[in-house]
This record gives sequence, structure tokens and C-alpha cells, in this order.
Amino acid sequence: MHSTRSTIVFVFAMTSIVALVLAFLFNGLKGTHERNEAVYNKKAILSAIETELGESIDEMSDDRAEEIFSTKIKQAVVTVTGDEVEESFVADRYKGGKAENIDLKKEKKLADDEKILPVFEYKSDAGKTYYIASVRGSGLWDDIWGYVALEDDLNTVSGIAFGHKGETPGLGAEIKDSAYFKSQFKGKKIYNENGEFVSIYVRKGGAKDPVHEVDGISGATITADGVTEMLDRGLKYYESYFKTLKG
Repeated sequence: MHSTRSTIVFVFAMTSIVALVLAFLFNGLKGTHERNEAVYNKKAILSAIETELGESIDEMSDDRAEEIFSTKIKQAVVTVTGDEVEESFVADRYKGGKAENIDLKKEKKLADDEKILPVFEYKSDAGKTYYIASVRGSGLWDDIWGYVALEDDLNTVSGIAFGHKGETPGLGAEIKDSAYFKSQFKGKKIYNENGEFVSIYVRKGGAKDPVHEVDGISGATITADGVTEMLDRGLKYYESYFKTLKG
């Protein structure tokens, strides 16, 4: 009896100690975790303009990513109707109140008239401006997302970067891992000759339209279809804002 009680007391004490240590570590490392996540997101966004930056994102230091964001990236938050919203409005929904703080996974669940969208503007040393739009969709197993950099005509794709949560390595995961797949998007147009929004189609079996299509990924039809849908829907959300920029 005495032995049983001692065991229970010991287990309870150890459990309490472990819980306290874990709580301490969680709170103590929370700031570091948040900064690492923020830098990771910034590097993902910068991946869309890697060619224009002339720097490898994989080799870029955290401090360098922070420097570029603070000196060369202008952030804005817009609605589907094309209106810019104040930082205070964003802060009511996301800590930080900036475009980089917006969680498109949460925004995806909202009605269109409630959505807010991040926009990132980069001006190169040569004076050329690029606009980066964020899109999110669904792949075979889970969410996929992307950052699309457009030239200042707001039509021509300058670069693109994709991410995913659980696509199959060697198949759907190639949207992120394959340099060739991403390179196909450079120079593609999201509007046709009549000024109509058509987006970009990822075609199984090979692109037929050299202006608005790219080759799909063998064995990853569902993921490729998800990319097509994501780009079509996600970029369409920005159309009203793009019109305000064109004047």
C-alpha cells in the first residue's frame, strides 16, 4: 500500500515537473519560433523574384532576407473589390497588421467579400517594378500554395514559387522541387490579346498554347489540376486591384 502510494506520488511529481519544463520551453522559444516562421515566409515570397534579385534563396541568410524586405519590398493589403485596407484593419485579424502576416489558409475559408489579400511590390536596382500575388488551393493530399511575380504590365509572369503540405515526393511535390516546372511559367501571360483574364493552364500531356499553358507533371494529374484551379481562382481575386494600378 505504502509502495503504491509512493509510486503514485512520484509519477505525479515527475509529470508536473515535465509539464513545467515543457511550458517553460514553449514560452521561452516562442519568440524564436515566430521569427523563424516569419523569415521562412519571407524567403518563400522572395523565391518568386529570385531571378531579379540575382541571389540564391537557398543560400540567403535570414538577416539578408530581412534586409531585402525592409528596404526593397513594399507591402499592401487589398480586398477582392480592389480597395486597399489600412494596417489597423489587418491587425484586427492578424498580429503584425502587414501583408506578410496574412494567413491565406484562413482567408480561403471566408466569403469573397470578406477576404483580404497580400500584395508585395519589389523595385529592382534598374528601376523595374514587380508585383507578387499570393494564391492558395488544394492538391492531391492537402493544401498547396504559390507566389506569382508579375512584371509591371500586370500580365507577364516574371517568376513563380510553389509550396505544399503533403504532396507525393517525386510526383506532386515537383511543383516545389522541380526547377524546370517553375521555369516554364516565366514569360507566360494571364490575359489574352483581348484583355480577358485567362490565367495559366497546367496541361497533362504537354502545353499546346505557348502563351497561356505549361507542361504538366507526369503522374501528378490531380496536383497539376489543383495548380491550374489555384492560379485561376487566386489571381482572379486580384483583378480589380490590378485595374486600379493600371489606372
